Amino acid sequence: MKNQYETVFIATPVLSDVQIKEAVSKFKGIITENGGEIVNEENWGLRKLAYPIQKKSTGFYHLFEFKAEPELIAKLELQYRRDERIIRFLTFKQDKYATEYSAKRINNLKAKTVKEN
Repeated sequence: MKNQYETVFIATPVLSDVQIKEAVSKFKGIITENGGEIVNEENWGLRKLAYPIQKKSTGFYHLFEFKAEPELIAKLELQYRRDERIIRFLTFKQDKYATEYSAKRINNLKAKTVKEN
């Protein structure tokens, strides 16, 4: 049975836009190639960190929500650890309430985008 997960990673701020997109597509590929299904993807952009990490005060944030088998998480986190562009990451399994909230939030974001256009 597939569970729903959410993962956020922070990439080092010295990367170019091309390098950021390359890192995002790498991790997206890891999820999809191992039987995962991307539910939502958000680029939060360059943000200030709450505290310095590796002497850096900012980082590029990116979020994936996906459905996958539990075995995929170990593979994904191993790749985060091996990639020197990633300075922090967090992956967690969503319970049914988090999944419902996430679905509502995604629908609200889509509705907002439609109204703006």
